Amino acid sequence: MQDALIRKLESFEELTDADRAALRALVPRVRQVRAHTDLIQEGDIPERVHLILDGYACRYKILPDGQRQIMAYFVPGDFCDLNVFILDQMDHTIGTISPCQVVEISRQAIDELMAQYPQVTRALLWCALVDEAVLREWLVNIGSRQADQRIAHLFCELLLRLEAVGRVNENSYTFPFTQTDIADTMGLSDVHVSRTLRELRRLELITLKRRVLTILDVEQLKAYCGFNPNYLHLKNTRWGARRQVPWLTSGHGA
Repeated sequence: MQDALIRKLESFEELTDADRAALRALVPRVRQVRAHTDLIQEGDIPERVHLILDGYACRYKILPDGQRQIMAYFVPGDFCDLNVFILDQMDHTIGTISPCQVVEISRQAIDELMAQYPQVTRALLWCALVDEAVLREWLVNIGSRQADQRIAHLFCELLLRLEAVGRVNENSYTFPFTQTDIADTMGLSDVHVSRTLRELRRLELITLKRRVLTILDVEQLKAYCGFNPNYLHLKNTRWGARRQVPWLTSGHGA
């Protein structure tokens, strides 16, 4: 399962055999974590980095009125805050959405890895920069896109992120998120999410069956929400190779 991390990093930088061996050694013990379990809560003192090897997790905050706001999704190969040690205490919570395989990595192990393997360090820096880019795109999503476009944009983003780590089969991927999860991510009501999903189905852009989302026409769904994958910076994937195609230079995108 640690190959998800290696595949993700190789989306940004070419790695050597020694780099890959060091990354595999970074994952000595894997925890099996149930769905809807907090890995670390707001107010806790962060001591280790969490790496998701399998499953889905999220970053969220609970407002005083009990409302939840999801601010990020973590998929296989994702670190949950690589530099979390800098914080005196957590200002948000990280929790699983589905059952997950999780590794907790010490600061010492991260420091030693980055000191000895410069290509891995560059790839990890790319990861941190892309996390910030995704957050910026999510802000645009909530602030400027229509509700149906927000959800379609999320579906496109997950397709690319999951394909980069080998979790997509013929434009289909596991989708354990509930309508409430999507609502809490997009600042919408459950009713609005349900209505949007029906519309995307009616347009024959997606199907969602047995927790599997299938994008029936990737290019049409991209056009529908103006999706531009440039913020994901997946230069060593088929999506990176397509960044200069006419669709991406014709005025569409964020």
